Amino acid sequence: MSTLFRHLPAMDQALGVLCAEESLAGSVFRSAPRQQLKDLVNAFLDLLREEIRAGAFTDAAQLALPALTPRLAAYVRQGLRPRFRRVLNATGVVIHTNMGRSLLAAEAVAAVTSAAAHYSNLEFDLATGERGSRYSHVEELLCRLTGAEAALVVNNNAAAVLIVLDTLCKGREVIVSRGQLVEIGGSFRIPEVMSKSGAVLREVGATNRTHLRDYEAAITSETAAIMKVHTSNYRMLGFVKEVPLCELKTLAGGYGLPVIEDLGSGSLLRFEADGLPGEPTAQESVAEGADIVTFSGDKVLGGPQAGIIVGRREIIERIKKNQLNRALRIDKLTLAALEATLRLYLDPELARTRVPTVAMMTRPLVALRAQAARLAGLLRKHLSESLEIGVRAGFSRVGGGAFPEADLPTALVCLKPTAHGVEALRQALLSTDPPLVGRVEDDALTLDPRTLDQGEHALVLSALRQALGLL
Repeated sequence: MSTLFRHLPAMDQALGVLCAEESLAGSVFRSAPRQQLKDLVNAFLDLLREEIRAGAFTDAAQLALPALTPRLAAYVRQGLRPRFRRVLNATGVVIHTNMGRSLLAAEAVAAVTSAAAHYSNLEFDLATGERGSRYSHVEELLCRLTGAEAALVVNNNAAAVLIVLDTLCKGREVIVSRGQLVEIGGSFRIPEVMSKSGAVLREVGATNRTHLRDYEAAITSETAAIMKVHTSNYRMLGFVKEVPLCELKTLAGGYGLPVIEDLGSGSLLRFEADGLPGEPTAQESVAEGADIVTFSGDKVLGGPQAGIIVGRREIIERIKKNQLNRALRIDKLTLAALEATLRLYLDPELARTRVPTVAMMTRPLVALRAQAARLAGLLRKHLSESLEIGVRAGFSRVGGGAFPEADLPTALVCLKPTAHGVEALRQALLSTDPPLVGRVEDDALTLDPRTLDQGEHALVLSALRQALGLL
């Protein structure tokens, strides 16, 4: 054993072999931080020492550097991968929260790249040469698209609700229907967000039915606002009732109270013609009289993570002056992406084709069937000995807490390994470069073309080859 330990390659020799490679991997090794390379080589040598103690090596020739180089290079290459990296989403969930929600339009990607690489007029007024407002870049667009008097953007919709309540309702009561006390992702709940703002929750009605009289009976001198929370991530059916926004506005107006509507996911488009249920748009909420409307930027809108606040100018100006605004403000990259995304919505039909989230949500079934057939054909050509490959009907989901009851018809490519279990294949695909994530249904791994670009088919084939090689 001591002889084997002495034959382990030296650090400098291992580093030299890695950096001398003529392949693309060699350039990756040469550009990596020297200390990181040394740490990874040390870890690899420690792994070899453990294997020597376990009896995995019996001949010193097995520890010669030429014999170890392929394994060493693979180990170091894997260690150099970013922790935050690309994933192939074949789940069919369009707004997949765990995979980054919405993909940005090409225009938004270009805007982010420019903002990241160059100085900008983030808070510089080019007309006066003086300090400007970062919100001016998107406020006019938001007002034009929603019909609101003014607008503000913070870092997500929970932050939008927090700063609105902190500004208007701190220390006073906010009336909310009991059936609208929703929980959003990560176990965050509207009552807890409200508590953090300093507002006092006043629940009215029953879980399934709330009447206008319930709101009116709850109004006191301590009431600061009436809040309507759109239940975008779940539905109640059957013996249910909620009060329309226009009726709440009439009631609140009689008492001089503002009406706040949290749309949650939010949208600027209607999707009934695409087979999806009706959802209120931001502009409809403004038109019906909501004084403040909040919604997300990275869900159905298809932009970056942001909490969008639109409404009456007097209230928006008060929110802008809230000290929380500094803590919750968006950065230049978000602003760049959001402005580029909103510009596409100036032409709704253009937004339907250029905003990836909207385009994926509304892809025709005939196009999905054709893409599934092409993908299945490619995989049969190269992997038919290792996989049973078929195509069948299935359903996709919008995701992101939007349209929770809507199944989107799709065509699924179904894979069954001939020599291994489906779960083993699913697990192996998490270790490929890039990882491929599908879903297991009816004892098959299914790939949904709705969330795969046709340009990613070659990457899907590569990931499956890698995974099958690991099994």
